[in-house]
Amino acid sequence: MLQAMQQTIDPRSGPPGAAAVQSASGPLLTVDKVTLRYKTPNLLVTATEGVSFSVERSDRFVLLGPSGCGKSTLLKAVGGYMAPVSGSIHINGRPVKKPGADRMMVFQEFDQLLPWKTVLENVMFPLIVARKLPRKEAEGRAREYIDKVKLTRATDSYPHTLSGGMKQRVAIARGMAMQPDILLMDEPFAALDALTRRQMQDELLQLWEDTRFTVIFVTHSIAEAIKVSNRILLLSPHPGRVKAEVIDVDHARQDDGSAAALERDIHDLLFSEPGHRE
Repeated sequence: MLQAMQQTIDPRSGPPGAAAVQSASGPLLTVDKVTLRYKTPNLLVTATEGVSFSVERSDRFVLLGPSGCGKSTLLKAVGGYMAPVSGSIHINGRPVKKPGADRMMVFQEFDQLLPWKTVLENVMFPLIVARKLPRKEAEGRAREYIDKVKLTRATDSYPHTLSGGMKQRVAIARGMAMQPDILLMDEPFAALDALTRRQMQDELLQLWEDTRFTVIFVTHSIAEAIKVSNRILLLSPHPGRVKAEVIDVDHARQDDGSAAALERDIHDLLFSEPGHRE
């Protein structure tokens, strides 16, 4: 029975309870009992309450839950764009107090690129401004990551000439060229059509195989979470609390039915309480 508020699910072993193995040097990121609130014109909204988790180096860590569970707000807090009202966030043992080049964010929106700059110039821009790299070195690194996301032919193109998927590739290249400790991705493929979305998921996994970067990925799609992650944190509806953690997700496969079974288990766990809807 999957009833505990914070439990570990291993799709290889079936029954919950196995602990995830952490690296000897400790987690890259630690989120400890974090409560987040923000104001609207009429309300003070509690987005998350007492959320704790850790992210290891090279993790593909997914925050999964229905709308209103605080997953995007958590990502903003990890990025340093808002501070917890209680709890703490540490990266490499240092408290997160503000945004930094060690955390780069890729958003859902296609208009996150500078429209007056080419693909190459967009990827170079933070390297020059934030990393203070010499222009020649910035250009070399930018071209390397543009090639990794398969946009070499579009190097001199402007954003308005690119498809949605291509714009997201540029945003990913820009983030990865900064060589951050963690790449933060807030539903980056949600606005794409189904075929392009699947292609981008495949390309993200291939890029991870090539570089083994660390990523925290926000989605409300269970199927997408299973495909792109090795670990999934399940969050309850508003306010977001940890319901469970799924480990070793990359052992779930489509061809033997284990991925489909895991998807059903996650769905049942997320939406098992009365009144909760997708």
